[in-house]
Amino acid sequence: MSTTILNDVQIEDAKQHLTRPLATPTDLCVDATKEISGALTAILADVFAIYMKTKNFHWHMSGAHFRDYHLMLDEQSAQLFAMTDDIAERARKIGGRTIRSIGEISRMQRILDNDAEYVEPADMLAELCEDNKQLAAELRAAHILCDERNDFSSVSMIDNWIDETERRVWFLYESYRH
Repeated sequence: MSTTILNDVQIEDAKQHLTRPLATPTDLCVDATKEISGALTAILADVFAIYMKTKNFHWHMSGAHFRDYHLMLDEQSAQLFAMTDDIAERARKIGGRTIRSIGEISRMQRILDNDAEYVEPADMLAELCEDNKQLAAELRAAHILCDERNDFSSVSMIDNWIDETERRVWFLYESYRH
């Protein structure tokens, strides 16, 4: 029979866990959980913002390349939406919290909305390209944080999200440049 001796940090983390009813047990310290889930939740707000903007542009696309752009934006919006559940569940798996409302998304998002009545197709694609570049940079920053905190599962997921985001940037860029 082995005896486990807890250090002061582990004891404090255990006490804090008991006072947070949605805190999933994890071997990550409380500070790591807060930092990582905070970074993931901010990314989630941005992914929802890009998703909505992509759908907006998909719905309001017009012009000579309508079909190609319309279908590309539909594909990209589906990819973005698919990321949302994985991001939110990752934050919860490590004992953090995540977004609870559209209002919270609007308060947290760093991606700007576009409510313009009309946007030229090339401008739509260029704007989405820049938004996705911004998202890639935010994902890289979260990757560094997760790596420093030894959250290798988040690192692995973020690797995939960066690759998907870079692909969207590539397709958007190649589509709007003439």
